[in-house]
Amino acid sequence: MYADTETIRRILTGTGDTWAVVGLSDNRSRAAYGVAEVLQRFGKRVVPVHPRAERVHSEDGYASLAEIPFPVDVVDVFVNSELAGAVAEEAVTIGASAVWFQLGVIDEKAYERTRAAGLDMVMDRCPAIEIESLG
Repeated sequence: MYADTETIRRILTGTGDTWAVVGLSDNRSRAAYGVAEVLQRFGKRVVPVHPRAERVHSEDGYASLAEIPFPVDVVDVFVNSELAGAVAEEAVTIGASAVWFQLGVIDEKAYERTRAAGLDMVMDRCPAIEIESLG
């Protein structure tokens, strides 16, 4: 229900190649690190968004979405479900085209608000898994 095949394909192949990854740090043991690596391998520009604003995968990091000085196409969310709604709202504010909540990140009200604002959205899925299966 929150991840139809057509929306997944549209986000991964047609929405744009600049992905802000919220929760991405230089901690190699975290899922965000590996997912960002896969996205880069498929030609996506990965922008780390983390309170420490660390440089990751050769990209400068930012403490928030609002601090990114260029357009962002997709906001990929690796934060707890309780915090994800605020990130989705910030994605709408900065003019992103899509929001992607990672596996285990679920906020049905945020999903509805984000879709109502006109953005594509996927929830509780992993883009690294999905992009590999597109072929």
